[in-house]
Amino acid sequence: MKSLLWSLWYCTSLLLSDVLATYHLSAGDPQVRAAQSYAQTRNNSRPPPRTLNPSKTDSQCRSHPMDLVFIIDSSRSVRPAEFEKVKMFLAHMVDTLDVRSDGTRVAVVNYASTVKIEFLLKDHFNKLDLKKAISRTEPLATGTMTGLSIKIAMNEAFTEQSGARPHSKNIAKVAIIVTDGRPQDQIEEVSSAARASGIEIYAVGVDRADMRSLQQMASIPLEDHVFYVETFSDIENLTAKFRRTLCEVKVAAVAEDPCKCEARVAFQRQTQVAIQQLTATHILSHLENMMGRV
Repeated sequence: MKSLLWSLWYCTSLLLSDVLATYHLSAGDPQVRAAQSYAQTRNNSRPPPRTLNPSKTDSQCRSHPMDLVFIIDSSRSVRPAEFEKVKMFLAHMVDTLDVRSDGTRVAVVNYASTVKIEFLLKDHFNKLDLKKAISRTEPLATGTMTGLSIKIAMNEAFTEQSGARPHSKNIAKVAIIVTDGRPQDQIEEVSSAARASGIEIYAVGVDRADMRSLQQMASIPLEDHVFYVETFSDIENLTAKFRRTLCEVKVAAVAEDPCKCEARVAFQRQTQVAIQQLTATHILSHLENMMGRV
């Protein structure tokens, strides 16, 4: 009996040593680094609290500076009331942006069978003037020459002569295309050329919009750059999604100290080791007491 208990005590000691060695994590171990990285990512991904005054038209949002061109379909399939909803969507988007000469600049390209640049990036540097210009935009009627509109936006709206900042400034160039139909011209090649020139393209489809065409136009990842809504009444709901994508809100006073992530991981590691050591001591002590009574 005593020999059996000695064997049990010896085997348990070896097993506990292996367990403690397995779970002893040093600061340089991959598991710790992964845990620290995960904790840091979680804390960084938490949006800081926002305080918005609903009575104000202007938003607390501060977008990254960008050269933004809206490319809007005003073909015959877009009824006048529906086109008004598109213009409301553009106006609400403007409210979420930090519009100024050294911030975000906005232009609008209107298209159907022909293409018309309604105003350029250099034309308006405040929200009120921008929204007035949007309100004056009228539909162009027949046709859906989407490829041509992208080409003109790339070659004329996104130029320095039209108000775009030079590439050396590292200002993002963004195009948001809104359409409800299938393009009547080729879009794949011109869209690829626009993306290669540094333009990030978002494609918004409404109602009868062709999903394959939206995917051919948009930048990747497609899940972040392709949007679809069933009706023009739903298009304003996309404002919040674009707000999360385009806005950068800085609230330094309430931001959590990123060092707390590593401290939390270290505390959890120390607690785990302490519990394992206490458990091992308790088991060995219990076995020693049993052997002492034999």
